[in-house]
Amino acid sequence: MNAHRRSALRALGGLAALLALNPATAQMPNLIKRAIPSSGEELPVIGLGTWQVFDAGNDPAARAPLKEVLRVFFAAGGRLLDSSPMYGSSESVVGDLCSELNACEPLFMATKVWTRGREEGIREMETSFRRMKVKQMDLMQVHNLLDVATHTRTLLDWKAQGRVRHIGITHYTASAHAEVEKTLKAAPYDFLQINYSLGEREAEKRLLPLARERKVAVIANRPFAEGALFRRVRGKPLPGWAKELGIESWAQYFLKWILGHPALTAAIPGTGKAEHMADNLAAGRGSLPDEQQRRRMAAYFDSL
Repeated sequence: MNAHRRSALRALGGLAALLALNPATAQMPNLIKRAIPSSGEELPVIGLGTWQVFDAGNDPAARAPLKEVLRVFFAAGGRLLDSSPMYGSSESVVGDLCSELNACEPLFMATKVWTRGREEGIREMETSFRRMKVKQMDLMQVHNLLDVATHTRTLLDWKAQGRVRHIGITHYTASAHAEVEKTLKAAPYDFLQINYSLGEREAEKRLLPLARERKVAVIANRPFAEGALFRRVRGKPLPGWAKELGIESWAQYFLKWILGHPALTAAIPGTGKAEHMADNLAAGRGSLPDEQQRRRMAAYFDSL
């Protein structure tokens, strides 16, 4: 086992000990938080994405490790859970496991609408509320801009009624960034969720500056570029100066680089392993790199 995973497991072991002493209140050192520009509410910078890994259906054996992931996440002060009806059974798995862990209320639940038509969108969102076991959704997003104008009208109404607290749009590919930019200018969105990582930096050109200008929170999806970043650095050492930034693993390197951008509110790496969750959470503690340090991190990555 390599050094950075041993470090993550030590952190997980310490967390397990804390949980054994006091499951309700045990906390690791505080996660860095950033404010949602439109509301001022603060969110921890490390969230949890549920695509693929939380599509476990009703299989108890498949759900068990996910429950441990959530236990680690909650104990560390994690709040942002992001899902979608596109993700199979993920919404239901999240709702059930959070309920079992008595952790639904402190969370920041986020999901999406991914269909066409006003009535179908309403039906789908109502289903998401039931699956995630919430009466008010913290963030509802139009997934990949599908029928975005229609759903935005519904969401603005629901926000005014208090059914949703924040609204947003999402996409995952650079080819859609021009359309995302146009859409972001068309309505008062609270959140933009977009692909951003050392392997996909296109959002830096126009979307991140626009989000700052319009006071829109940004969630980075695909923070590891679907594993491509790990494949790129396999067998390669972290630079010696990474320790100066509190970085002990490549996962932390990738996440701290993302979060060092001032437009970013949170990143949502997905995982089905508790030790990886502990490792990811460590990137949200301590300090984040400034622009000069981020340039150094990018240059090193590019040299590999």
